[in-house]
Amino acid sequence: MSFSFRWMGRKMMNYNRAIAAIILCAMLISIAGCAGREKKQAESPSEEIRIPMILTVDPTTGKKNEQEVVEAFNKAYQGRYQIDVEWIMETEEEYRKNLKRQNVTDELPAVITDLRLLPSFYQMMIEEERLVDLAPYIQEDSEWNRIIEPAVLEACTESDGSIYLGPLSTTAFSCSGVFWNQSLFEQAGIEEFPETWEEFWECCDRLKAQGITPLGLHTEGTGWAPMLLATAELADSEEGAQFMKQLYPDSYQNENGLHLADTLKKLFSYTTEDAMHTDFDVAYTNFVSGKVAMIPNGYWMIDKIPEEFVENVRFSAFPGNKLISSPETFGWAVVATYSDEIKEGAIAFLKFRTIFNMEEKSKLLKLDGKTDRQLLQDYIDAFTEEPQIVPNYQVKWNSILQEETLGECLPDLAQGKMSPEEFVKKADESIRQYEEEQ
Repeated sequence: MSFSFRWMGRKMMNYNRAIAAIILCAMLISIAGCAGREKKQAESPSEEIRIPMILTVDPTTGKKNEQEVVEAFNKAYQGRYQIDVEWIMETEEEYRKNLKRQNVTDELPAVITDLRLLPSFYQMMIEEERLVDLAPYIQEDSEWNRIIEPAVLEACTESDGSIYLGPLSTTAFSCSGVFWNQSLFEQAGIEEFPETWEEFWECCDRLKAQGITPLGLHTEGTGWAPMLLATAELADSEEGAQFMKQLYPDSYQNENGLHLADTLKKLFSYTTEDAMHTDFDVAYTNFVSGKVAMIPNGYWMIDKIPEEFVENVRFSAFPGNKLISSPETFGWAVVATYSDEIKEGAIAFLKFRTIFNMEEKSKLLKLDGKTDRQLLQDYIDAFTEEPQIVPNYQVKWNSILQEETLGECLPDLAQGKMSPEEFVKKADESIRQYEEEQ
């Protein structure tokens, strides 16, 4: 009996040792496997950094805005950075309004466009340190700094030297003038675009006398088209030009403000019935369908003219050889709340965009005198013939005036329900309201 117990004990002991050996081997194999996996992961390339961004699809043409520079960057930085675009079908005005909502819900993309067109929101973003100061990056990068035109860099630089708007390299693509229908001009016996404002009003009268609606205008969306014309006309005098350079004027109840209101009222006597309470897309559609003879806008509209219509279209500076341009409105900002990796990628994208823009300018100027596209040659002529540059009112005036007052008051001014004196009084009320909200 005792022998049997000793034999069974030795057998159990050997069994336990065998089990322990098996477990130990399994553990060693597992450790070796983990080490192999860790090594494999360490040797694998890092993941591509995706940079969220929102860009618009033009509601009237279906074209994806800024698609070329995004695709060029993604190709150049493939494997390292990618701009991850959410394309939205809405107007730029709708996009800008949504930026405020996205800021509240902390859903802003890493790169923001059009921010300078919202003056108070832009200032708030700076004060709350929501934007990356790009000045150190631009100043320390000799290549980036060198290719930016001094006027563009100055426009994008704050009084303390900080830069929150990644600039384009040039003003070449940021200028606005007047697109006009040559066929309709010829029907009215007009051979050239008017060179003075006196000739401009005569031109409008002659078109109207022939049953041709002179202007494509609208009242919503900061009144972009009529305000371009009215502010360019105001800048025809030295006093008016100085007024247009003022940031947040103290009052509009003065000679300049009244002159502006009078011009706006006069402009709407030459437009379509559907100009009231509509946005720029209505004015644009009226122009490209041949219903109106003129519409003010910038370089970016050249590629949006339908191919079957472009033969009729010409471009000219505003009377008095004026173009409206504020290059800071084309600066893009980087949101500071993202990770360092995403912010670095976003900054790389802004530099790439500056270089891309410089190359595009070079291509544009090489076409001077060599292109068979009359509309493009018109723009080159207007840009290179030393025009007077008038600042864009959208970067000079308070956001309440632009986003609320104009939309409310322009229709009443245009229809004679409000006098110019009442209009400028409302403009001054927007100043007080804006100051209170600050």
